[in-house]
Amino acid sequence: MVAEKIEEYKTTIVKRRKEEITKEESRQLAHARKVAAIFVPQSITAQTNATTDPSEVKALNSIFQQWNAQAVASWNTTGDPCSGTALTQSLSEFEDPSNNPAITCDCSFNDNTVCHITRLRVFGLDKRGALPKELLDLPYLDFLKLDRNFFSGPLPAFIGNMSRLGLLSLGNNDIFGKLPPELGNLAELGELYINSCALSGEIPSTFAKLKELRTVWASDNAFTGKIPDFFGNLTKLTALRFQGNSFEGPIPSSLGNLTSLTSLRIGDIYNGSSSSLDFIRNLKNLTDLVLRNVLLTGNLPSYITEIQYLQKLFLGNNGLSGSIPSQKSETLTTIDLSYNFLSGNLPSWVNSRLQLLLPGLECLQRSFPCFRNAPRYANFSIKCGGPAMIADGISFDVDNSTLGPATFNISSIRKWAVSNAGLFAERPIQQYVQNFAGTVSGTNTPKLYETSRLSPGSLRYYGLGLENGSYTVRLFFAETGFPELASQSWKSLGRRVFDVYIQGTRQLRDFDISKEAGGVNKAIIRNFTTNVTGNHLEIHLFWAGKGTTGIPTTGTYGPAISAISVAPMLLGISPRPNTFSYSELKAATEDFNPSNKLGEGGFGPVYKGTLSDGKVVAVKQLSVASNQGKDQFVTEIATISAVQHRNLVKLYGCCIGGNRRLLVYEYLVNKSLDHALWGQKDLHLDWPTRFNICLLTAKGLAYLHEESRPKIVHRDVKASNILLDAELCPKISDFGLAKLYDDKKTHITSRAAGTVGYLAPEYAMRGHLTEKVDVFSFGVVALEIITGRPNSDNRLEDGRVYLLNWAWTLHENNQLLSLLDPTLAEFDENEALRVIGVAFLCTQASPSLRPSMSRVIAMLVGDTEVGNVTTKPSYLTDCDFKDVTGDYEDKTDTFMDEESQKSNASDHSSNGIKSKNNTLSGLNDQPMLSPVNVSGFRESIGEGR
Repeated sequence: MVAEKIEEYKTTIVKRRKEEITKEESRQLAHARKVAAIFVPQSITAQTNATTDPSEVKALNSIFQQWNAQAVASWNTTGDPCSGTALTQSLSEFEDPSNNPAITCDCSFNDNTVCHITRLRVFGLDKRGALPKELLDLPYLDFLKLDRNFFSGPLPAFIGNMSRLGLLSLGNNDIFGKLPPELGNLAELGELYINSCALSGEIPSTFAKLKELRTVWASDNAFTGKIPDFFGNLTKLTALRFQGNSFEGPIPSSLGNLTSLTSLRIGDIYNGSSSSLDFIRNLKNLTDLVLRNVLLTGNLPSYITEIQYLQKLFLGNNGLSGSIPSQKSETLTTIDLSYNFLSGNLPSWVNSRLQLLLPGLECLQRSFPCFRNAPRYANFSIKCGGPAMIADGISFDVDNSTLGPATFNISSIRKWAVSNAGLFAERPIQQYVQNFAGTVSGTNTPKLYETSRLSPGSLRYYGLGLENGSYTVRLFFAETGFPELASQSWKSLGRRVFDVYIQGTRQLRDFDISKEAGGVNKAIIRNFTTNVTGNHLEIHLFWAGKGTTGIPTTGTYGPAISAISVAPMLLGISPRPNTFSYSELKAATEDFNPSNKLGEGGFGPVYKGTLSDGKVVAVKQLSVASNQGKDQFVTEIATISAVQHRNLVKLYGCCIGGNRRLLVYEYLVNKSLDHALWGQKDLHLDWPTRFNICLLTAKGLAYLHEESRPKIVHRDVKASNILLDAELCPKISDFGLAKLYDDKKTHITSRAAGTVGYLAPEYAMRGHLTEKVDVFSFGVVALEIITGRPNSDNRLEDGRVYLLNWAWTLHENNQLLSLLDPTLAEFDENEALRVIGVAFLCTQASPSLRPSMSRVIAMLVGDTEVGNVTTKPSYLTDCDFKDVTGDYEDKTDTFMDEESQKSNASDHSSNGIKSKNNTLSGLNDQPMLSPVNVSGFRESIGEGR
């Protein structure tokens, strides 16, 4: 009976309540329940007979509709918002990640019949739009948490009328403009989180009325003016964060009144008066103190490391002086004192368990080798945070060492160094390299941006042992740490902002990579000119405290850079490769043991060697008998060091001592192309490999001719000067015969230097040198690659001895594909015909008829049609090859001296397929070919490899 009476009483109460609701309210409630039902399925039973105030139901549904939000299944179980978990008062249950969005209700109103919404949480759901006015229709709201969304627009003044708010959390949104003074009306506000928005202007004076404030997070905005002195009167404050704004100094001394403070973080004060640390004396409850780059001066007080509860102390980038205190509290585990003016010895409490950052290492103040007054280099390039690679013809050194919070590393070749200072605050795992699996746009070298070196504070790169003079500094950036802004996710609101100094002068202030590049995942290069006077260069990337610090994860901030390239502006500054001692190279090659001999070049033998660090190299021992003088030797070293490309052999260094001159190259395991084509029986070059060798060799030459600065003519392109790496990728070697030419010159009249069999007629006969000389040689090499035979072979029957002549014979008889190496089981006919056609174009008699190497590339890949060559070159038609070869050694008017003729005769008498590479370099006394001495030239195109 009692139970029945209670149930009857409840029914009567509900009936009376329904009668009190007006028809309009009934319509609103029905509409609200209808919309709420869209969010989640209704539950069968209710937890209470109290119902939500209809105006609040209407407001909540309107808000959720604007935000495209839906209630989760744990609340709104009856179609009424205040049901299920919405009735719990447990804050932990309310903030459970699965309960999002979430509300909390208080149903104690009107004798427990009316519920009002007191908490609203929409966290990290990427909701967008403005903050709606309907929030005012939730008058009992005391908790509003809308962090990590994409809400945009100005912070509305009506928020100041939500008088019951005790917590307002709007961090990590796209809210901009000034703080409305009306926020000062929130008399009960205890926690304010407005970090990582785009707010600006000065802090309103009305904030002085917020006497209940305990927590203020306002970092990562653009607030200006001075930090108001009235904050010292808000004595309930326990946390105050003002990092990454544009405040002016000094820090108000009134903050010393905030004796309840446990966390104080202020950063990035550029202008105004300096501050001292005197106000810290009374803040005995601090657990973390961050005052980075805030114009602090004076002595570092001894008591600061003895604050009883202090765990983290960050005072870097200020003007503090004195010594590090001799005592510290047991709780203090992390200290950053970098880039101040501290002196004296380290205290005894410094040990391996303490993370201590001391002042930055300076080249002129520390004991690492700057090579002052002993310059060795004129360039350096670094792949920041990643492996060595070649991009745009630049060889970038590896920089993948693990940097810690206070680290200094010198590269293995002692050409550059890097230092890092700083700890990422509140990041459990300290990572100083960022990897990116996507593709960066706006560049033809996206791999260069797959890694970036990161720093939470100060990142410095030093060029060491540089020649004094003017340099161009290129810095490569791409923001790969945030998603696209178009995603309209709160994670896309991140801003990486830092400063760039070169040689101590600030070149970029508040540099935002994504803003400057026009978006994330886009490459941007910044070029600077600077002067080196002390044989070293410093590039300093510095985080002054601006930008976001918690997007997309906590502790994401600080400078990032993908690559650095430094090169001289003046041609008079020549690179100086790394030098090796003769004893070092002697040991590496086992005293130049014949078993390590790789081959014999025009200037001496080449040996395989293993350096003390295990690196395998090729050591070219220049013979004293060679005609290469010191100037030529220096030219070879300088050009190879300065000009680097994926299809050019890299020079590691040299040895010069007395008559001993050696070059140290990278070692390529598959040796030279001629060795692979007709010397090494166990290495089979199929058609795709041969075509790739043609194409990549063309790209290497195109770089020398068209992209390198200064431009370079190789002058000795031949199969033995094309080396193959482990993947059979070709690299052009032997730049000892190269000469630089000026853009304004159409040719250089020079003594012929090169290898017979590959020489262009105008060069062999008149010394007329342009890049078209290399084009001719490439045409010969291309034919060698596809035929698998050298350009001349005396073992063959007449008509096939000379490759070019035989090729033209087949062309005239429409048998071009008969040129192909018979060992090729399969080949691409279209590619083969393109290579043959390109070879014919390249070996035209007139240089003007030959294509550029960039056009050669376009024809090989099929982007440009290969032109037809119908006329046999004149150098092949002016006389009979059979007659010339028969009486070659009887010629007395050729360019060869007696010794050269004997050498050549010896080659012809050999039974092996290998013939000697006859080099026309250093023939000081022999007359040049005259235009009418065609017979001598014919022999020059027919002999040698």
